[in-house]
Amino acid sequence: MTIPEAETETREVSDEVSRLCNQLLRTAKTPRHRAAVQALADERTILEVPAARHALVVDTSRGARANFEGLSGIQYGLGLDEQQRTFLGLVLSMVGIGITTLASVEDLDDRRLPIILRAILRLAGNDTIAVGTRL
Repeated sequence: MTIPEAETETREVSDEVSRLCNQLLRTAKTPRHRAAVQALADERTILEVPAARHALVVDTSRGARANFEGLSGIQYGLGLDEQQRTFLGLVLSMVGIGITTLASVEDLDDRRLPIILRAILRLAGNDTIAVGTRL
């Protein structure tokens, strides 16, 4: 039985994104950048967009690193949907870029909201508050 070409391509992109996320986390300059990269890694769909990877990633002597400034200017030209743009705006605000208000979290879906909440906790240096479903 053979694996369909689309599934193989999807798996290759997923593997590439996983390797890229690990590299970006290793080369993150500050705790803010680490929290932002981790949020993008957890969200995943934004980094699966080739234009977003091209705008975010720069090669350095230490390997690839995140250049959030590269994303800020073309945020609306990346072909992202509204949920992805809102999430990206919040991530960019974590590193001090843009003017996305915290109130935009009300536009996030149930998958992305916990990711951004965990990112905010990482940014605050808090590892004691859990983010999950209320019982």
